[in-house]
Amino acid sequence: MTRQGSGHGKDRDMRDRPGRADRTGREYDIVLFGATGFTGALTAEYLAAHAPEGLRWAVAGRDTGKLERLRERLTAIDPACAVLPLVRADVADPASLRALAARTRVVATTVGPYVTYGQDLVAACAEEGTDYTDLCGEPEFVDVTYVRHDARARETGARLVHACGFDSVPHDLGVHFTVGQLPEGVPLRIDGYVRSNATFSGGTFASALTQFSRGRQMLAAQQDRRRHQPRLVGRRAYAPTGAPRYAKEVDAWALPLPTIDPQVVQRSARALERYGPDFRYRHYAAVRHLPVAFGGVAATGALFAAAQLPPARRWLSGRLKPGDGPDEARRAASWFSVRFVGEGGGRRVYTEVSGGDPGYDETAKMLGESAMCLALDDLPETAGQVTTAVAMGDALTTRLRDAGIGFRVAATR
Repeated sequence: MTRQGSGHGKDRDMRDRPGRADRTGREYDIVLFGATGFTGALTAEYLAAHAPEGLRWAVAGRDTGKLERLRERLTAIDPACAVLPLVRADVADPASLRALAARTRVVATTVGPYVTYGQDLVAACAEEGTDYTDLCGEPEFVDVTYVRHDARARETGARLVHACGFDSVPHDLGVHFTVGQLPEGVPLRIDGYVRSNATFSGGTFASALTQFSRGRQMLAAQQDRRRHQPRLVGRRAYAPTGAPRYAKEVDAWALPLPTIDPQVVQRSARALERYGPDFRYRHYAAVRHLPVAFGGVAATGALFAAAQLPPARRWLSGRLKPGDGPDEARRAASWFSVRFVGEGGGRRVYTEVSGGDPGYDETAKMLGESAMCLALDDLPETAGQVTTAVAMGDALTTRLRDAGIGFRVAATR
């Protein structure tokens, strides 16, 4: 679809990049799969408001009726969306996913839990040489897709970029930004501290329950990845779990966050020599008051324990269903801040990535801009499973800054 662009990227070159000429004849630049879900619809609305003139994009899902109703909502944002293409595809029909991947240059998907619903779409993109983005924060899924599809994606030129939302764009690009403020060729140490007042949706809750209930499978996938992943020679990049402590650097209690974010940062550091010969990253939640910190740990522990019991897991799944999420007023009051403290070569730098509602409004922005960055921008020639920092780096950081997400240097010493 061609429309009058209202976003910051409307003057970007619409031509394909060198080395990917085989994709120039495809019908679409971007297809958003799972567009009728809570976060999918927010992403569709973001694209309707910010897609540049000439971008050929479409929405996809299994229910054509829901897609038609979504298109009506998008038309209120941009009248050109009245002719927005609708593509029927179903996770239960691998042939439909292969056909979808063959029609577009980039697929962005919000259909989770990914470990349950995501494998066939990644496989289709790897086979067709189609760039792939998602909102996955599930380590097991990312490890399994690496083992199964990284090699094929390298052969076809597909870039498989997971975690293109709050997991893990602010953290991956925030560390990438911080590394850029530090000396080259020296050991680097960076700690990240996350603060937010946001709530979560049914889809996020379902993914967390699934992840908590699959500890053995997650460990097995991690070990399998290590057997397939090349060893890093001559350099070191690691992301240990830090101990709980009071962090004077941010005036808060620092609690280790068991998310996918430090793994993503570590993979960026392994791939990019700019991170230095010896790189370490630690990832924390920053909590001002100790009782709140204890309460958060207790709640997470209780949810983990309940997820191990099928009856309790089914009951919890019914409390907040996929498709449910915070309303516009609640999202408007939400915010996030990730502060980084980086050290190396005798220099210390404090940086911050910040924005509004992290789980939904800003996540929709991050996914939308990631898809457009892959489709439109002049990027390094990468392929296979890659991180946002490796695949898009400064180009995506610039896009997100232009879209209102803050990347700043707070202080240096």
